[in-house]
Amino acid sequence: MKRIGTETAARAILYIETHLSERLDLETVAEAAHYSKYHLHRMFTEAAGITLHDYIRRRRLTAAAKLLVFSEMSVMDIALAAGYESRQAFTDMFKAMYKQTPGKYRAGKRFYPLQLELDLEFGPPAHGAVVPDISRASGEDVPAWLAFASQVVRDFPGYQEEEHLERLNDQIRKRQAFLMRDRGLVVGAAAFSRETGDVDFLGVLPRYRRRGVEKAFLDCLPRDREIHITTFRADDRADTGQRRDLLELGFSPAELLTEYGYPTQRLVLPAGRRDRREGEAT
Repeated sequence: MKRIGTETAARAILYIETHLSERLDLETVAEAAHYSKYHLHRMFTEAAGITLHDYIRRRRLTAAAKLLVFSEMSVMDIALAAGYESRQAFTDMFKAMYKQTPGKYRAGKRFYPLQLELDLEFGPPAHGAVVPDISRASGEDVPAWLAFASQVVRDFPGYQEEEHLERLNDQIRKRQAFLMRDRGLVVGAAAFSRETGDVDFLGVLPRYRRRGVEKAFLDCLPRDREIHITTFRADDRADTGQRRDLLELGFSPAELLTEYGYPTQRLVLPAGRRDRREGEAT
């Protein structure tokens, strides 16, 4: 059943990607996927980690953001292409997700995606607990890392692949980049410093989230040191659950930041609290 659900969601994504500028809703996509609305909603959310409605909205806004930076189309025409009937409705949603108006975003000339196309054939669905298989990333792993990163880009506001690649190569040289595989599939990646406790990157495939992958990476860090990470601020509509997951791991909110022009927040995992949570779990 899990495999059927993944294949159904993959068919839905294929339809969405080829009809982004057309009318799209759950009923339309369900009919194209030959499934009931109820079953498609359930299967898609389980496989993709977000609802079909949210996926469509994020993909359309990503396409709109790309047009703002790389085309001369008017904002109104871009709004219509993204499925909005008015410039104001488009501006309100764009600002809610990108934290700036379309005009300001266009002036900044810096495109970044809210959501890239999900590849649900990227690997088999998760079943039960994940057996950690963590290894240091090498230069040979860079293509697999970047392919993985494209699947979790929604968790990283302001993500730029070229800048990420530059940092990744440096972290590989410093032996600070790690991959987790499940039956050969890259399901998680992390880059952090054991000396400072700073986590620069922590990503998990949507269907592997909340299965112990994040905790397994954090367990690689010294237990007697604070761990620091940045994520979405509270109530950010662009957050699909990363902040919640980190808070459930024991992180606490710290100072507010702005990174690459995007409002974020630093979270801290105190060493003492980390040990207590592990003790409670056992």
